[in-house]
Amino acid sequence: MDLAPKHSQSEKASTQVGTTEQRLKYFMQDVTGRALVMMESATQGQNGIAMDLVQEAFISLHKAYADKSTEEWYPLFYTILNNKLQDWRRREARRASPFSLFRKTNLDSDDHEAMDVVDDSTPNPLQFLDQQLTVEEIQDAINKLPARQQQAFMLRAWEGFDTQTTAQIMNCSEGSVKTHYHRAIQGLKTTLAHLNPYMGGSSDES
Repeated sequence: MDLAPKHSQSEKASTQVGTTEQRLKYFMQDVTGRALVMMESATQGQNGIAMDLVQEAFISLHKAYADKSTEEWYPLFYTILNNKLQDWRRREARRASPFSLFRKTNLDSDDHEAMDVVDDSTPNPLQFLDQQLTVEEIQDAINKLPARQQQAFMLRAWEGFDTQTTAQIMNCSEGSVKTHYHRAIQGLKTTLAHLNPYMGGSSDES
């Protein structure tokens, strides 16, 4: 008589696994493209490294948070991806400077220059820039931003996360997110102003 409950429980578990795998598949299809763009910017165009970081983040997400809802997966995935990116940067810093193990490396300085800035909501990264600019031109400008500004801009404008969630993902204060995001927008406007003088960027030359 105990076989029936065990059998139904096994079927239920199998269905849950199938559902999780299906959810993960759709989640990956939705996120992969944007995550790769973000990681390619963060790794200075190293496509192979970017793909590895994104893939490792998906694997870790599935292993640790398969039971979470799809909605919860988004900030969790980018938190994992951010941690893997920081680990990669530290490894690269040590490789570039073998004696860096004996010094305190500060790859994530944030709060020392936090400014009280308005956190403008920008759901689409193209909306605050003129539509005549191409995506390639904008992407090139993003690649020139400092790493944390890149990250804040991509998470806020590209993925549409709010300030609080972005701060959790980046492991910094909300004030730092606002500062990085504000400076990223100003930097992009300045960098791209020569392509379109009507953007309103500071393109004065002396």
